[in-house]
Amino acid sequence: MTAALLSGALALLLWPGRQAMRRGRLELVTGRPGRRDGPQRADVPVPVLAGVAACGVAAVLSTPLVAVLAGIAAFAAARTWTAARQDRQAEARLLAVTEGLGALAADLRSGRSVDAATASAVAACADEESGRALARAIRAPGASPGGDLRPSLDRVSAGVLLSSRTGCSLAAVVAAVEDDLRARHRQRLELRSATAAPRASALLLAGLPALGLAMGSGVGADPWAVLTTTGTGQVLLVAGVMLELAGVAWSRRLIAHALR
Repeated sequence: MTAALLSGALALLLWPGRQAMRRGRLELVTGRPGRRDGPQRADVPVPVLAGVAACGVAAVLSTPLVAVLAGIAAFAAARTWTAARQDRQAEARLLAVTEGLGALAADLRSGRSVDAATASAVAACADEESGRALARAIRAPGASPGGDLRPSLDRVSAGVLLSSRTGCSLAAVVAAVEDDLRARHRQRLELRSATAAPRASALLLAGLPALGLAMGSGVGADPWAVLTTTGTGQVLLVAGVMLELAGVAWSRRLIAHALR
């Protein structure tokens, strides 16, 4: 069973991504190697990689049931970490656009041309991707980007179109968008501070089962052997892990709803 789990983990790690599979089908049809822009790598999501790794390690050290539960728990933890990391990156991109808008409004008020002000705004953006998106929104208002920056850059594009058609001040519109983005950022910071205590409580409650196992082992009860070698213990282990995951997911849902 252990060898089978490890073989499955290795196969999943080496499984090609969607782009690699499409490229392979193209090469098969045309008989020519496809174009490769830079180094290629398998498109394996981080949660899947974490789940497979935890499953393989647990399969070596413990029972197959523990390996499956460890893989599920690692997958859920990595997915939470990935979502938090994506949120931080989206916030950083939005802050970069806000700084670029501030530079753009200041240059426009000083009398510089739109092209020169756009170049300064792009240079003021800490994130290059955000700077390029802001430049596209100003120079090509109809081609707004997708993703988390779209609502903000759509307003910038609308301001550029309004200024070009009516002659109104573009600096005033850009400044209004900048003020709104800064106000939203301050509100998110306040909400994050207000929910810091519930997040810490949820994290503490999530770690209590591990603390209980450690305390039980410290007094000589050996709860891990009971949970992994007896039928009743295995049922309780599965139920406990499922309830733990459900509690963490519900806590994250409540906190995310409060941050909206």
